Amino acid sequence: MVIDAHHHLWEYQPEKHQWIDDTMNNIRRDFKGEDLAKVLVVQDVAGTVVVQVEQSEAETLWLIEQSIKFPFILGVVGWVDLQSKLIPERLAYFSTYSILKGFRHIAQSEPHDFLLGDAFQQGLSYLQDFDFTFDLLIYPSQLEPAIQLVEAFPEQRFVLDHLAKPKIKGALMEPWAGNIKILSEFPNVFCKISGMITEAEHHEWTYEQLVPYLEVVFEAFGNNRLMFGSDWPVCLLAGQYNQVLNVVRKFISEFSPREKDLILGENAKQFYNL
Repeated sequence: MVIDAHHHLWEYQPEKHQWIDDTMNNIRRDFKGEDLAKVLVVQDVAGTVVVQVEQSEAETLWLIEQSIKFPFILGVVGWVDLQSKLIPERLAYFSTYSILKGFRHIAQSEPHDFLLGDAFQQGLSYLQDFDFTFDLLIYPSQLEPAIQLVEAFPEQRFVLDHLAKPKIKGALMEPWAGNIKILSEFPNVFCKISGMITEAEHHEWTYEQLVPYLEVVFEAFGNNRLMFGSDWPVCLLAGQYNQVLNVVRKFISEFSPREKDLILGENAKQFYNL
């Protein structure tokens, strides 16, 4: 059973989605559950995890509503202000929604040491009490603070989104690869095989360009802590859903059936308690 561990949905509003700039015209529109449902049927994907793009509780609640409307959504990763003094109360409230599995903050847009801030770490410390996960959305330059963060919270479940967005377009490997290896040494950290084609040359990327980066994360995290994610509809900037899925399927084509099951679905089920 294939589970897409990372995709998005939104009702496009220019003032809310300013990150969708002039170079992204083909995703400057609504993407709702009914749009994705058509894609999933063709690709034989059984379930998904939808992830926030907007840093608001309102979007988190909207994603929960989408999950009720579309049963293929097995989990929601939302947003909550981890730096708020009211964070225990907010987490208690959100814990009443069983479909909500964890949270993400767009740390890639924050200062380099944001993950090490006292207020952020204080808020993060409450997640484990409610069995919530945390998605790390960072750039390669933020891997060192991320390593310090996961070391400080050994019982918290973390997952690295998009391999930390390595610079595939420039064929750069270091220091990204070395830091990925260090990060993977913490058993509480998983990694999503997602977001790769948009870090390469849009529409001109090749499978061969992606292989070195796949080799790094597979060697580092092994088959038990990696999960497939489409990053749809952002992936449409560089390719189609089937192309993203086929990259992973091709790379693991000679793996055992059990290993394939883990990477394409079972690891996501375990991590997010789907």
